[in-house]
Amino acid sequence: MLASATPSRNSFARAVADLRGGWAQRQLWAHLGWQDIRQRYRRSVLGPIWITISMAVTAVALGVLYAGLFGNDLSVQLPYILVGFIIWAFISGCISEGSEVFIANEGLIRQLPAPLSVHVYRLVWRQMLFFAHNLIVYVVMLVIFPQQLGWDSLTVFPALLLLGINGAWVALLLGIVTTRFRDLAPITQSVVQLLFFLTPIVWIYDDLLKNAAVAERARLVEFNPLLHFIEIVRQPMLGQEQHLRHWVVVLLITVVGWALTLVALRRYRSRVAYWV
Repeated sequence: MLASATPSRNSFARAVADLRGGWAQRQLWAHLGWQDIRQRYRRSVLGPIWITISMAVTAVALGVLYAGLFGNDLSVQLPYILVGFIIWAFISGCISEGSEVFIANEGLIRQLPAPLSVHVYRLVWRQMLFFAHNLIVYVVMLVIFPQQLGWDSLTVFPALLLLGINGAWVALLLGIVTTRFRDLAPITQSVVQLLFFLTPIVWIYDDLLKNAAVAERARLVEFNPLLHFIEIVRQPMLGQEQHLRHWVVVLLITVVGWALTLVALRRYRSRVAYWV
């Protein structure tokens, strides 16, 4: 009985050890994540600022369009969309790139004896660097459209921490599944595009709730988990009133998500190298 129980405990121990070992090698994945950005824009003058410029132009265009469609003031609609775009870029990056995180690092996985979590930490770190670049647009927005930021806006830091923690388990779980079933990678890309339109990024959720004709259907968006991840970051960044329900949902998703990921990591961690 003891012999049969030991492998299960050891498997979970190895899964946790993989996460700890990957975190211990943060100098490695931090350097690799930084090199990813440098390699992608090595012959570009502005480098990753091009992503920021592209996102700013798109956000401004959609802000002007939707402000006219919904009859909102541009000083309300544009900051809402702009901050939503910044957060969405991080979330969609973790999901889309997470679905191919192990496939894209096939060579390193086979040749470099490192924990699998190294590649996930590298991905999340790279997305954090892009997020930091995009904050340039946020600062410019604050100059043009000042927001009423208070001490409660500091909750954006634990919100960003939760965003990164969830980005890690999403990338790790998706990476394991899509490495085994390659057809799921393009499906994931399509789902991410669909979720963009189902998540209040370019349209203001509170405005729809005030419209009696669509209020009941608009409340269905509460079942979209990305709403809560967006709002725990956007509300403090815009100095808006924060709602406890968003934090509760995010914390529950964090616990359940990591529990599922640990189970997947326990069972399939050793097989990823054969699947890539």
